[in-house]
Amino acid sequence: MATKKSYNNESISSLKGADRVRKRPGVIFGSDGLEGCEHAVFEILSNAIDEAREGHGRLITVTRFSDLSIQVEDMGRGCPVDWNEKEGRYNWELVFCELYAGGKYDNENSENYEFSLGLNGLGSCATQYASRYMDVTVWREGKEYSLHFERGEIVGQLQTRPLPDSQKRKTGTRIHWLPDLDVFTDIQIPPDYYRDVMKRQAVVNAGVTFRLRNQNGAAFDTEDFLYENGIADYIRELAGLDAFTEPVCWECERRGRDRADKAEYKVKLNIACCFSNKHPVVEHYHNSSFLEHGGSPEKATRLAFVYAIDKYLRDHGKYTKDESKITYPDVQDCLILVSNNFSTQTSYENQTKKSITNKFIQDAMNDFLREQLQVYFIENPDAAEKIASQVLINKRSRETAEKTRINQKKKLTEKIDIANRVQKFVDCRTKDVSKREIYIVEGDSALGACKQSRDAEFQGLMPVRGKILNCLKADYPRIFKSDIITDLMKVLGCGVEVSGRAVKDLNQFDLNNLRWSKVILCTDGDVDGFQIRTLILTMLYRLCPTLIREGYVYIAETPLFEITCKEKTWFAYSEKEKADILKSLEGKKVKVDRSKGLGENDPEMMWLTTMNPETRRLVKVLPDEAAETERIFDLLLGDNLAGRKEYIAENGHKYLDMIDVS
Repeated sequence: MATKKSYNNESISSLKGADRVRKRPGVIFGSDGLEGCEHAVFEILSNAIDEAREGHGRLITVTRFSDLSIQVEDMGRGCPVDWNEKEGRYNWELVFCELYAGGKYDNENSENYEFSLGLNGLGSCATQYASRYMDVTVWREGKEYSLHFERGEIVGQLQTRPLPDSQKRKTGTRIHWLPDLDVFTDIQIPPDYYRDVMKRQAVVNAGVTFRLRNQNGAAFDTEDFLYENGIADYIRELAGLDAFTEPVCWECERRGRDRADKAEYKVKLNIACCFSNKHPVVEHYHNSSFLEHGGSPEKATRLAFVYAIDKYLRDHGKYTKDESKITYPDVQDCLILVSNNFSTQTSYENQTKKSITNKFIQDAMNDFLREQLQVYFIENPDAAEKIASQVLINKRSRETAEKTRINQKKKLTEKIDIANRVQKFVDCRTKDVSKREIYIVEGDSALGACKQSRDAEFQGLMPVRGKILNCLKADYPRIFKSDIITDLMKVLGCGVEVSGRAVKDLNQFDLNNLRWSKVILCTDGDVDGFQIRTLILTMLYRLCPTLIREGYVYIAETPLFEITCKEKTWFAYSEKEKADILKSLEGKKVKVDRSKGLGENDPEMMWLTTMNPETRRLVKVLPDEAAETERIFDLLLGDNLAGRKEYIAENGHKYLDMIDVS
């Protein structure tokens, strides 16, 4: 018996160096999968964006190589990599080998970056640590600097060479790296990720060209993303010709604090919006980062637009008496809005920068939007009327839909209650109609076997006792006196297609009320089983033919023979299949058993042959011609005795091999 290790002072350890990222990438990148690998790309791209936004270079080039390595090149000032007297270390060490180091910590007073996307001092170092290799090339001060890293460690040393006279003024940074599969579970970043990110960055960084080079064999496919006027151009692109108000752009700057004892900082708000009932879009960006989960700007938008539009509706008497107030979804359904805000101090929800939590930014944006909307409604009365009308339409449509949903849910609940009172009916767990299946089985013994074999999550069971009434020969009063038939129709839930009459608890037919995606007939593979199956099909054809016509009815084929050779078993569903299997086993000792009734089968065999969606055989009952089907049903099961006798005399010889006699 193994001894347990003691938990003492020597049990505590810490990760050091590159292991802080390589062994826990999810802490830095939010995931150790593809999403984390993608975020590492964004970290490097962020540094290039910060340079361009400060006016250093107007072109950023991202190259996706066929070996899955990535390169980001900018035309900025070039990352400082030489000796740092103040820190007593090389700057390349601080930037690429030291977490929480960089030139963006004192943004409010820094001359380098006023509004920075890369604030945490993690990106370059963390991405380097998570790379199989990384090559860094920097051009600045008339020199070219080169670094090479492998798995988080410097290989060699900083290489420096003077640039030729023709390139003395060249500046910028180029970083080429291969994400490490020892760190990430997946590094196959698709081209669409790059296109999406670079388009979004072009939107919020007006006038900066983002160039994507995607290696295709020996050549590179190139795409450029550029919005000269930023979100003003983007909002017009989103709106197209379908907007019912003209796009507007609002800008302002505010200063404030998240809390009285916190430092004051600056926020720059830039918002563009219009209204369209065809293509609603709301996107928020902060310091160029797309806020997928919103946070403060999303909350401000909700508060401001609901307040302003609700006030307009009340002031202009648009609500009916006792009508409820609008909600944000009513506004959002016709709103196109893009906010592109910047602040000198930002509180991101986490390192992945998909949400911010600054209270001052929320308050400033809320107040600013309320002011702008109030002025806009006064100066644009026609547009205000259109907005108010559309929001009210959205609200009333939502309320009607919600009322209908609640009524339908209540109706379904009532039907489920009825179904639960049906004797011996066994329901399944899921309420998702698209997944629910009902097995109509032959007798109590089959019910017991199927109950042990089924997947209780989505397979329900309804037994029929003996041979049910021939519904083509019986009239409706007699049919609906049969508890077996009425119970079965209650369980199906769709009602009956019997014109002008309500029967017991059965409603008029409505396919939307069917509680199952499949109605499966499951009977023994003998003459009695075939007859019971035919009688059930006849009942469905008489009372709810739409189920057959629309393809909801299936037959579960059950095997006729069980063939065993050594420890392997084959199931044959016909004489031909049996013959084919025996032929393939010719010369071997085999045992052939006629399959037992459903109630005598082992649960494992029942699951494998009859109930497992992966291995069962279902035959969809879907007649090609309804008229021919009706004629055959009437001939074989109806009152035309002479016609049936004549048909058997002429065609009976075709089915002699199917007769079950011993």
